[in-house]
Amino acid sequence: MKQPTQISWDQSMIEKYNYSGPRYTSYPTALEFDDSFTEDQLLTSIKNSKSDKLSLYIHIPFCAKLCYYCGCNKVITRHQHKADQYIEYLAAEIVKRAPLFKDYLVTQIHWGGGTPTFLTPEQILTLSALVKANFNVAEVGEYSIEVDPREIELSMLDTLKEAGFNRISIGVQDFNKKVQIAVNREQDEQFIFDLMARAKELGFVSTNIDLIYGLPHQTPETFAETMQRVLDLDPDRLSVFNYAHLPSRFAAQRKIKDEDLASPQQKLDMLHQTIETLTGAGYQYIGMDHFAKPDDELSILQNEGRLHRNFQGYTTQEECDLLGLGVSSISQIGDCYAQNQKDVRPYFESIDANGHALWKGCGLNRDDEIRRVVIKQLICHFDLDMAQIEEKLNINFEEYFVEDLKLLQTFIDDKLVDITDRKITISPTGRLLIRNICICFDVYYREKARQQQFSRVI
Repeated sequence: MKQPTQISWDQSMIEKYNYSGPRYTSYPTALEFDDSFTEDQLLTSIKNSKSDKLSLYIHIPFCAKLCYYCGCNKVITRHQHKADQYIEYLAAEIVKRAPLFKDYLVTQIHWGGGTPTFLTPEQILTLSALVKANFNVAEVGEYSIEVDPREIELSMLDTLKEAGFNRISIGVQDFNKKVQIAVNREQDEQFIFDLMARAKELGFVSTNIDLIYGLPHQTPETFAETMQRVLDLDPDRLSVFNYAHLPSRFAAQRKIKDEDLASPQQKLDMLHQTIETLTGAGYQYIGMDHFAKPDDELSILQNEGRLHRNFQGYTTQEECDLLGLGVSSISQIGDCYAQNQKDVRPYFESIDANGHALWKGCGLNRDDEIRRVVIKQLICHFDLDMAQIEEKLNINFEEYFVEDLKLLQTFIDDKLVDITDRKITISPTGRLLIRNICICFDVYYREKARQQQFSRVI
């Protein structure tokens, strides 16, 4: 078993390489998806897939209030009947898709959004029952849902437990009231503590807290206070995201004033102290924005070299297909990616017309599949054994990646990457820049090099 991931902060290296880059929840990334991708291509990929395990992602787009920082695909409404209509269309999509996966065992389900807990308890139980009636859902699996602590009763957790969820992810973002007001996300701190306590009482096996650094009025000092309150919450996992201020792309962000935002140096200071605080408190740095307790499955599997990554981020599930259901959701099946219609109205219209909501996607060629394996290995484990890759993919590593290894040389020169005995090892400093290192193996990125189509890596 490997030693847990170690991190070392080097300000000069972080400043040198802090440019835009993909998050690599897929390779090729979603920028390569095309609307010429067809339903027949998807069906062929399902037929030819070698997997018999399935992960389900269900997108619930509704939110009662607009958070000004948010770049997610959402619908702001307080009209509950809109969710009734949406569930009817989700049901139609489920009934259409599920028979294609009759030989699969579902071992992972995640409801994201938007705000899945926008749904009433009755709607949640109805949708959950629908999923279980149409798919072969394993008794033991990872069943998670995102929770907004502002708009629910404590009893919602009892409903989620009844629906079969065993993991929750709570969107906190920041405990500072001034920050909350500036992003239109005021919440009751005590209720969040009550929510965590109730989740543990009910036997939820994992709790995750989401935080964002770089929001208006945040300073390293105020964010340090938030981190201390989070440690009091004692979550199993944390996701600490960098706020990407892109008001030209996300209209809600125009309500955030540039002059209220932290400076680039302050953002780096927040990240630095967050890493030091969490690792000092015993959390393992999983990669990029994610931390987990050492006895959490994410940490255990990373140390065993068996961690995976897909559109849901780092995942404990073994190599399995992912089926996305609902508006804008993305599937990863066999040798293809497929995305549903991005907006609710076209999603409804597509299901009415076709029985499915496919919008665009891409089929992977042999080169894509090879590079996907390499990038996933590096981003999950920070090392790579060329001989193992050669055996798995039937290639000569140095010959196949001759151009890529040249691009890697700058990271080697800066002691961020080491290649010894045909093993690539990312240094403790390089691990914070893993997205940049993976770019060396991304042929599509070379064509878009340095264009502002991605968020900054830090």
